[in-house]
Amino acid sequence: MSDVVTGEAVVLEVRVAQLPSRAVALFIDMVVQVLAMIGLIMLLGMASFVTEEAVVIALMILVMALVTVGYPVIFETLSRGRSLGKLALGLRVVSDDGSPERFRQALFRGLAGLLEFWILYGAPALISSLISSQGKRLGDVFSGTIVISERGPRQSPPPQMPPALAAWAATLELSRLPQELASTARQYLSRWHQLSPAVQHEMGSRIAAQFASFVSPPPPPAVPPHAYLSAVLAERRRRTEARIARQMAQRSRYARTAYGHPVPQAHAAPHPGPYAQAAPPQAPQPQPAEIFSPGARTAPSAETQPASGGFTPPA
Repeated sequence: MSDVVTGEAVVLEVRVAQLPSRAVALFIDMVVQVLAMIGLIMLLGMASFVTEEAVVIALMILVMALVTVGYPVIFETLSRGRSLGKLALGLRVVSDDGSPERFRQALFRGLAGLLEFWILYGAPALISSLISSQGKRLGDVFSGTIVISERGPRQSPPPQMPPALAAWAATLELSRLPQELASTARQYLSRWHQLSPAVQHEMGSRIAAQFASFVSPPPPPAVPPHAYLSAVLAERRRRTEARIARQMAQRSRYARTAYGHPVPQAHAAPHPGPYAQAAPPQAPQPQPAEIFSPGARTAPSAETQPASGGFTPPA
């Protein structure tokens, strides 16, 4: 098993393909490539009777390049990381973050495979796979990919939260817990029922003591080690799922706003239609402060003002 960190900083546990299964898948792919190459060369040999020899040689070189490089690139791009050999063995090529393999990565792997398998007879790939902790050959190192197995053993259910420890687990500080130690605890809990009582207590106490140096506050007294580890891992998983849900909600709100679906406003004015008539202009109204102020005076209207140059009767 190996840990893969996704783009959302979520740690996923995947099953890395073993070297024997990868070797068998490679053998199947190379057999298919050799058969395809022989068939195409025979067709070109039949065409040599009607074309020049230089043209036939150039076409043979092109066919060999397409079969050796184009076969893995085309199959892995169209099938999301699976060639015929990988499909038969249940293997798949994925990116280091767990996302599907891209064309650029498949091209890097195909070009590196031409050097590793067809020119140097697989020696660099074997040495690199034995050195790498994830079994990566040079093509995987250059392209940032990893080969995983999709037919692994049945996964055990995730640790469950003991009801008596739910309130205590909600107060835990888990930011300092290493991923390697959490993986060790998961493996212990998955095999807990298969161990003898003495081994259960010994291994559980040792792992729980390591947990206590990274997790606070300490558990309530008289809590068994397996229950303590189950509560910590279940709470850690719950917080991870809640964080992912919040991130997805934020992304959906951002997508609605960015692509023309803004959040509706409560006091937004209605948009006038294309045939709406403009409202007639209105005279400015006096402000209430001007009307009700003690020293305010209203200017006479046009009807009460005397015409300029007219007779004004005496008061």
